[in-house]
Amino acid sequence: MAITKEKKQEIMGSFGRGEQDTGSPEVQIALLTARINDLTDHFKAHKKDHASRRGLLMMVSKRSSLLKYLRLTDRKSYLDVIGRLGIRK
Repeated sequence: MAITKEKKQEIMGSFGRGEQDTGSPEVQIALLTARINDLTDHFKAHKKDHASRRGLLMMVSKRSSLLKYLRLTDRKSYLDVIGRLGIRK
């Protein structure tokens, strides 16, 4: 259910602005998206896990806030991130 260390390093490498970038909005959005996708699969098997569903909703809200920030500050990067992650139409 949790993201492995290798998967996290791969995501940071592909979305980061630099070698050791872990805090940029692009990386945070990509990591949240990976966690959201994992939890979505979890809910297909465990439909009544409401405590985890609350965590999922909080992650979706945080990702939405980060996307709004990125859209307002760096439009090109925003379009790149949503295109690569496939989270908007």
